[in-house]
Amino acid sequence: MGASKGLVTLVLLYICTQAAALTVSVFATTSKSKTLRWTRHPGAGSYLVTVREKSSSAVTAFVQFGANTVMGTVTPLAPNTVYDFTVEALDGDQLRLDVAVVESSTAPPLMDPIQKVKPMDSETLIVEFNSVTGATHYIVRVQNADGFYREDTVYSSPAEIASLAAYTEYTLSIMAGNSGGRSQPSLPATGKTVLPPLQLSASSPSNDSIVVSWDLVDDAVQYTLSVYEVGSNNTVTQNTTSTDLTISGLDAGSLYMIMGYGWDPEQRKGEGSYYINQTTRPPMPVSINVSVVMADDLAGLSVSWELDQLVYGHIEYHVISDQNPTCNSTSSLCILSPVGCGEMHTIQVTASNEAGPGHPSMPFDFITFPCPPESLAMDEPVEANCTLSWDTAPYADSYMAYIKRGDGTEETCNTTSNNCTYHCQCGYTHLVSVFAFNDAGSSPQGPVINYTTVPCCPEGVAVTLVSTETLEITWAPSQGAELYETRAADGSEVILCNDTAPVCALSDLGCDSPYSVVVSPCNDVSGCNRACGAHTRDTAPCMPTNMQLNQKNSSCVTVSWTENNRAATSSVSAVGVEGTHTCISSGSSCDLTGLPCGSIYDVTAVATSAAGQSLPSYSETLETEPCCPVSLTVDQATQAMTNLSWSHAPGAYSFMASLWSPRGHARCHTQDHHCLVGCITCGTNYTVTMEVHSHSGRSANCTYQGFSSSACCPSGIKLYRTAENSLRLHWRTAGGNTRYAAEMFGSSNYTCTTSAGESGCEVADVQCGEVYHVIVSPLTADGSKVSFCPQRIYSVTCIGSDVGTVIYRGKRSVAEQTPAAIQHT
Repeated sequence: MGASKGLVTLVLLYICTQAAALTVSVFATTSKSKTLRWTRHPGAGSYLVTVREKSSSAVTAFVQFGANTVMGTVTPLAPNTVYDFTVEALDGDQLRLDVAVVESSTAPPLMDPIQKVKPMDSETLIVEFNSVTGATHYIVRVQNADGFYREDTVYSSPAEIASLAAYTEYTLSIMAGNSGGRSQPSLPATGKTVLPPLQLSASSPSNDSIVVSWDLVDDAVQYTLSVYEVGSNNTVTQNTTSTDLTISGLDAGSLYMIMGYGWDPEQRKGEGSYYINQTTRPPMPVSINVSVVMADDLAGLSVSWELDQLVYGHIEYHVISDQNPTCNSTSSLCILSPVGCGEMHTIQVTASNEAGPGHPSMPFDFITFPCPPESLAMDEPVEANCTLSWDTAPYADSYMAYIKRGDGTEETCNTTSNNCTYHCQCGYTHLVSVFAFNDAGSSPQGPVINYTTVPCCPEGVAVTLVSTETLEITWAPSQGAELYETRAADGSEVILCNDTAPVCALSDLGCDSPYSVVVSPCNDVSGCNRACGAHTRDTAPCMPTNMQLNQKNSSCVTVSWTENNRAATSSVSAVGVEGTHTCISSGSSCDLTGLPCGSIYDVTAVATSAAGQSLPSYSETLETEPCCPVSLTVDQATQAMTNLSWSHAPGAYSFMASLWSPRGHARCHTQDHHCLVGCITCGTNYTVTMEVHSHSGRSANCTYQGFSSSACCPSGIKLYRTAENSLRLHWRTAGGNTRYAAEMFGSSNYTCTTSAGESGCEVADVQCGEVYHVIVSPLTADGSKVSFCPQRIYSVTCIGSDVGTVIYRGKRSVAEQTPAAIQHT
């Protein structure tokens, strides 16, 4: 137990651990006390704590603790004061073993209770308090009866305590804090949040009312709504205990801003809602006006209107008619399309905005323009005096007949009846139509009828042969004619052509025939004029038929045909790549001469007379014999095969090349310009021939210079050791005076050549211990070696430095095939 100038509170803490050096720290702080904690020092019998004010260094208090105490509290101290706390470890003789010092401030003094608590909104309270000297911050402790507890740090007054529950009572106390710690809590104050805001929704059921609704708010006993009209100073405030409210007597098409709040049982106003916007429905359109318009050749009704007051926002209009056409518009004009003639329309216009459609306008009746009169009829009871009549049209007030004569003269006739009489002349066409009228305007153009008097015969008739069996007839237009009938007759048939133009083509006429042609002008009213004169014209000759080709020789063909004309000359043409060959005859045949081989021609015949030229006959294809290739080459590939190649042959499709000798023959059949012939015999003279065939099967036989195959490769080749380092080559020949060349290839190469008829030769100074490739080839007349004889492989061993045993290792062909080795001695 230690002593000090004031009251000392002892806190004893027994620990079992030991520290190597004395340290001290602050464990807890209040406005008037400080709790320290230090480490145990070995050998210490007690610990002395001395307190000095930082500003004066005067000792304020001291206290001594026993050897097993490591925590102690010093009190009383001054609030908000900085002290130096010194802890000394003393031994049993009160000598200092170690010392530690810590600087720390006491907390600010106890605060006054919170002065004022008021709600800011349903989740926030505003607190007002008196600040204290030395406090760097303040801690507001918030509690309620439901066990809620929270501490908020604030820095000045007033302060907001947010994120609370709506309409809930809270107990609040405050503490001052600084770097040393915090003061004790003040006496509590109470505060209560207000009701939460209303969640409003609105709609406009009509153009003068708005319905507002919201969810029930717990603990609310009454609700207040405030409705403000944008653009005016009009504000409507209404109270209700329900959760919906209809506000009537509003302006149509106007924007209103609406907010609301609830009242709690203490008659406190709850948190206000956000403003919501709601527009009333637009007013009814007035001053409807309708007129007829035309767009893209379609009639429509242009409907316009007005609104009797200014409206807010985007307005759309919907226009309907009881005849089904509708249209939509964002302006005060809309086109109902299409509409027909003679219709009664009842029209209404409805304005809509984001709130919905308003009331439709009063019905407006409108009659469209009349339909054109139907059943127009022309009557000419007396020559040059015509009467036009028609059926009456519904909703028509008057009529106008329009007459246009063929010479361009125009005439009109206005009447309220259904007929009109006017002066008409013969030889002219009259185009007549009738229009009906009412207040909406004129009817569309109706039927147009033609009335024509008897037409005149045409002048300047000309008959021309434009093709072998077609006559073209032209003439000057005749007054009053709508249609021309052209008739052509040759005694066996009559051909008719009807046309409105002053030209006609009579086709598919008989060839080599005279025709009588008459042109008769006609119209629908007076018929045709049959008193016009005739014109005569011959058609072109008939084409030659049944053409036949007969080959006289390799360069001449006789062409014959059937002649069916009265007097004509025929020309025959053979057209091909090499040129054209012709012959002419007044009979039924002629000869085409000078035709080259390997050529194809199209042969046609044409007949000519004073009337013109016939169509060409059906063509016949003429193919001459194929040409022989100019050159042919024979190259021997192996002892039993040769390659044949030849030059281009005009007209050739396939080739059959043959090699013939008394010892046998070989041939090949191909479409190429080369082929490979096998099974030939070496050392044989061959005759070379070829058959050339065309596409149609025509053929030519060709003969070329003979071919001699090379001498046969020797057989039975053997390599023998002779004296010392010499070797002898020996083989079997096929007889004759053939010369041979022998070659040995290894690290050193050796050759020897025989005289005519010899079958062996020697090679001297041969290097032993080597493998040699041996080839024996016959020589041609010019001394060149045959390249296709096989090679044999020998190993030449050594006996000392001399040639030893010769071992045959096999024969290798051109394809490098190597059989098993065979030993020869």
